[in-house]
Amino acid sequence: MLTRPDRSEREEATARLRALIEAGGYRTGDRLPPERELISTLGMSRTTLRKGLEELERQGAIWRHVGKGTFVAGGGGIAEVPSGSLAALGQQLTPMRMMRARLCIEPAIAREAAINASREAVIRINLLKDRAAQASSWSEYERYDDLFHRAVAEASDNLLLVTLFDQLNEVRRAVAGASVVRDSIRPPEGHSSFSEHEQISAAIEQRDPLAAQDAMRRHIGSVSARLFGEA
Repeated sequence: MLTRPDRSEREEATARLRALIEAGGYRTGDRLPPERELISTLGMSRTTLRKGLEELERQGAIWRHVGKGTFVAGGGGIAEVPSGSLAALGQQLTPMRMMRARLCIEPAIAREAAINASREAVIRINLLKDRAAQASSWSEYERYDDLFHRAVAEASDNLLLVTLFDQLNEVRRAVAGASVVRDSIRPPEGHSSFSEHEQISAAIEQRDPLAAQDAMRRHIGSVSARLFGEA
């Protein structure tokens, strides 16, 4: 059977981009040249270049941050990772794959929290939500945001879910930490995560598992769209 021209063009663009990355000595986290420079270097049209970039992103070899550029994600796709090596796993994931994993796991954890949270767990969730909203710097916000999400996991009253959350969070830091660029000293007053945290904590306090699950899903989708340009 003959290969469709579009498929052949995509494969050619992908192969040439991969060769450029290898020959250029790019490492995980390095930013590739802008599209106009790649078009000139590789001698291909913008349409063909974007087909190659889309394929490399699908394979997990690169990831793209709207407004900031295209970055090398490490590996040529999903590589085998030594058992227990979460840092190594982080080097093999694009931010979008990491966020999709969060979307699979954290809404379910929030649902369990709404079912099983003790009064003390609810108080802690609300306290950390408020401290995140009052943070005077991004680093302080991120610390309380981490603690807020972990408190939700603890409220599930399930050690396996808490352990799973801790592992997911460690990978999240490895994948996204260095790539996030802030434009202000602290979160703005209308930062969307503040109201999203409110919705999550309210649903847990009201013992509404479906609302808690939906609120967490919307929150993670919002974070993904804000940081990486895709929900």
